[in-house]
Amino acid sequence: MQVRIMKAFIEEIHNKGMKFTMDDLARRLGISKRTLYEHFPSKIDILDAIIEQTLTEFDEKTEKIIQDDQLSLLEKIRSVITLVPKYNEFYDLRILEQMKRYYPEQWERIHNALSQWDALRELIEQGIREGLIVERNVQLIMKLIIDATNSALDRRFFLENSITVSDALNSIVDILLFGLINSSPEK
Repeated sequence: MQVRIMKAFIEEIHNKGMKFTMDDLARRLGISKRTLYEHFPSKIDILDAIIEQTLTEFDEKTEKIIQDDQLSLLEKIRSVITLVPKYNEFYDLRILEQMKRYYPEQWERIHNALSQWDALRELIEQGIREGLIVERNVQLIMKLIIDATNSALDRRFFLENSITVSDALNSIVDILLFGLINSSPEK
């Protein structure tokens, strides 16, 4: 039931923004408000559960990728960057802006998670040490990667251009890792 509630919560956010009520959510679910409160005492508790679940899942999947001895370092970097968490539709610029205004503590947690990517930083540093990645300022590399991948939060752009989040992230990785220059340009 909690998963159903979290999905309905995200649907309400997409339809009404962050200002919907627990009555709205109970109505969407076809349950009583009392039943809803048995699972989650407040909207903040649902929001916290969604954030916790997505961040935990993201960390677990990242660790699994890093520990996979079958993947090359570049495959690990690609896999970590292109990882899409459950409830990824929740991570939308419009929703995050509303969250920043109405739920600043929860926004801060997401903002920090989207701004710090220690596991990826370690993979990039390893790539530099091994000579696989050119030696550049790691802080700048991380900023470019984080800013580029966070652009996937602009769901409107991707919908208008018929690009899935997964396709966008794969293209971002290709551009960041291999550049824009065709390896055999015509002269």
